[in-house]
Amino acid sequence: MLYALVVTLHIIVSIFLILVVLLQTGKGGDLASAFGGGGTQTVFGPRGTSNVLTKATTTAAVLFMLTSLGLVFLTQSGSRSVIDEVSVPAPVQSAPAPPAEAAPETSPETSPVTPDDGPPAGSEQP
Repeated sequence: MLYALVVTLHIIVSIFLILVVLLQTGKGGDLASAFGGGGTQTVFGPRGTSNVLTKATTTAAVLFMLTSLGLVFLTQSGSRSVIDEVSVPAPVQSAPAPPAEAAPETSPETSPVTPDDGPPAGSEQP
């Protein structure tokens, strides 16, 4: 019940925050400020006074952060981790490998070709 209430409040606050930010006008970021006319919109200096929209934005941002933290604490149930839920398979024990037989000695006829020997007989080189 409490979780649903906080989620609903979180959604309402986030939509309100989006709308309030979109309704605000830029602070000297228009075309006139690019050519030196940036002081046309501000009456009380470069910063101006905070109006209702900036106070609403601050309030909505604080409420958004608080509801986010509230959702984190409501969804935690103890110190549970996803890794605790994963089952680890038991290691498979296999029989040791049989000892390797001695490698047969190579004769000059079956010895591998080395770069110094050149290409094998019968092959064409371009």
